[in-house]
Amino acid sequence: MAVYTEVADDELRDFVAAYDIGEIAAIKGIAEGVENSNFLLQALPSGAAAPMSYILTLYEKRVRPGDLPFFIGLMEHLAAAGISCPTPVRARDGVALRQLAGKPAAIVTFLSGMWPRRVQPRQCAALGAALAGLHLAGRDFAMHRANDLSVDGWRHLAEATAGRADEVEPGLGRFVVSELAALAERWPADLPAGVIHADLFPDNVFFLGDRLSGLIDFYFACNDLFAYDVAICLNAWCFEPDDSFNVTKARQLLSGYRQVRDFTPAEVAALPVLARGAALRFLLTRLYDWLNHPEGAFVRPKNPLEYVRKLRFHRSAGNPAAYGLDWAA
Repeated sequence: MAVYTEVADDELRDFVAAYDIGEIAAIKGIAEGVENSNFLLQALPSGAAAPMSYILTLYEKRVRPGDLPFFIGLMEHLAAAGISCPTPVRARDGVALRQLAGKPAAIVTFLSGMWPRRVQPRQCAALGAALAGLHLAGRDFAMHRANDLSVDGWRHLAEATAGRADEVEPGLGRFVVSELAALAERWPADLPAGVIHADLFPDNVFFLGDRLSGLIDFYFACNDLFAYDVAICLNAWCFEPDDSFNVTKARQLLSGYRQVRDFTPAEVAALPVLARGAALRFLLTRLYDWLNHPEGAFVRPKNPLEYVRKLRFHRSAGNPAAYGLDWAA
């Protein structure tokens, strides 16, 4: 989450007036993330003693307007299936997706909880179970969205950053080209697939104490391999601040997932390649953002070199046992 677009007071009042949520009591920009402009909106319904909280999102240029019905529909579908996630609020005319300050915009419900600043193994187990539940709940979602940030998307990002990659680290451009070629050759295509979150970092998962209270930020969600979604989480949740891999956290994450949906043998075998590809995906998007950071944004881009180090770990992982999975070669 972040703020890239400021909204005039009169525009905001007119926008909120289309909803049955009451008058604006307070609004504050949320300066986290790198994709959209987000605000914590508090509205006071008529006769209520206290305001209700919502998230107002303005969708910025990286999000294609044509993808927004998928994101809105998916959140509604998952919420109806019992997944704790933001639910789009429809205005009085029944429309959830509107325009504000010249951008597509929506209001969604607010989830209570805090994201874990220091990830614990028990939180990894809860994450794994929640991710598997999301995968199962999305099986009957009728809409489809291809993953723009799979192998073909990596190629476009590599080309867009090739001329300046070595400004970040000498030799980085050559490293990216080599990794991309190796992964394109080995990338699996016949594993179980469906709707995935594709960006389930700790700041997109809320906890109340030890209980996972919700999943947020579905704006990379798409159709792809379930095990690739798991590999993204291994990268995001199971490395320590010194970039060492915590196999206990990985084992908990994978065990939590398997309690809800078990892996196929082919998924287990593919995990090192999928984890390596997930690391390259975030290396490339972070590299692009680092080199193309908009002036005046309230959020700093994240360091792409973190994912260079993670990618090197995955290259050295000989088999799924490195992630805490039983493995018979």
